[in-house]
Amino acid sequence: MSPVPPAGPSDTGVLEALPSPLDSVADSREAARWTLASSGAVGALLLGGGPLLAVGKIDDWVHAAWAGGGLVVALLGVAWAVWQTSEVLVPPLTTPDVLTSPALRELREQFDAAPGYYFGALATDVEDLLRHRHLAMEIRRRLANAGPAERVALERGLATARRNIARTDPYLRWLLATAHAWLVREKLRTARRHTLASALLVITGAVVFLGATAR
Repeated sequence: MSPVPPAGPSDTGVLEALPSPLDSVADSREAARWTLASSGAVGALLLGGGPLLAVGKIDDWVHAAWAGGGLVVALLGVAWAVWQTSEVLVPPLTTPDVLTSPALRELREQFDAAPGYYFGALATDVEDLLRHRHLAMEIRRRLANAGPAERVALERGLATARRNIARTDPYLRWLLATAHAWLVREKLRTARRHTLASALLVITGAVVFLGATAR
């Protein structure tokens, strides 16, 4: 097992000097809260006294069916927007395995484009950064059935792997923070698309409702 190069004074200093990627998570969630508040206001308006009074003036089942259907469609649009936007407020589970998942393919492309920025001199990609953790796991697995001579070599290799893990941990934490912020941002982008689609449902339902009650 070859150890990683010793961490220079600038390796971790650069990370400490940069703003944390997690700072953007609060902004993303604040935008989601505003969207939820707006959707809730629309839902309260649809269930307000005005629409209910308008429904009460309908005296035939055809217009009542159209008005009820329009109101249901509009409320489904509001519920859709609230459901999707609330997902932004649910913290994603960000583990080292997430870094190699398909969900972060675009982020890994950024890593590959500037490996020195994300990995410093300690690694060249995500797999290389996690290599020492995998080696430590494999060594611990082999230690269970190792003989005395092999155990000495394995314990020496495990100590080396642990030193390398300690050196790469600051970069791993930085990448996990970046991945966490990325996942929250992607949830917000998805919620915005769903909110736009749900707005079309709300408008369609409101038009049908108004057309059925405008007598």
